[in-house]
Amino acid sequence: MNNIKIEIINYSGKKDFLIPTYATPGSSGLDLRACLSKTVTIASQQTILIPSGIAVYIKNPNVAALVLPRSGLGHKNGIVLGNLVGLIDSDYQGQLMISLWNRSEKEFNIYPNDRIAQIIFIPVIKPNFSLVKQFQTTSRSKKGFGHTGIV
Repeated sequence: MNNIKIEIINYSGKKDFLIPTYATPGSSGLDLRACLSKTVTIASQQTILIPSGIAVYIKNPNVAALVLPRSGLGHKNGIVLGNLVGLIDSDYQGQLMISLWNRSEKEFNIYPNDRIAQIIFIPVIKPNFSLVKQFQTTSRSKKGFGHTGIV
C-alpha cells in the first residue's frame, strides 16, 4: 500500500476545506476541488489556473499521479483541462494547480469547493532500453495508424 502525504497549502481560512475524496465506492479517481474564496468566471476559450489548496508528496519513484478532467464538466459544459492530462511526479511537492480550459461558446462559473478535476495514482515502469539495429518482423510490423479499420 502506498502512503501518500498530503498537505493543505491554501484553505483561505475556510473551515469547510475538503481534501480529495472518492465520490462513490467504485470511483477510480479522487475529486479535486476549487480552493477559491469567491466565484471565478471562465470566458469562452479562456484557460485559467485554479488552486486545489493541496500538495501531495508521493515519494515512491514507482508511482505517479495523473490529474484528469471530469467527464460531465467536459461533455455537458465544455470545461476540460488546459493541458489535457496533468502528470504529477513522485518528487513534486508544490500545490496542485488545475488548468481549466473553457472550450465552449459560453462563459462558465467555478464556485468555491466545486469538483473540477480528478486525480488517480498509477504505477510507473522505468524501462532499460536496448539499442538494436532493426526490430524483428511481426504480423503488424510497420502497418500504420488505423490499419485494421473500424469494423
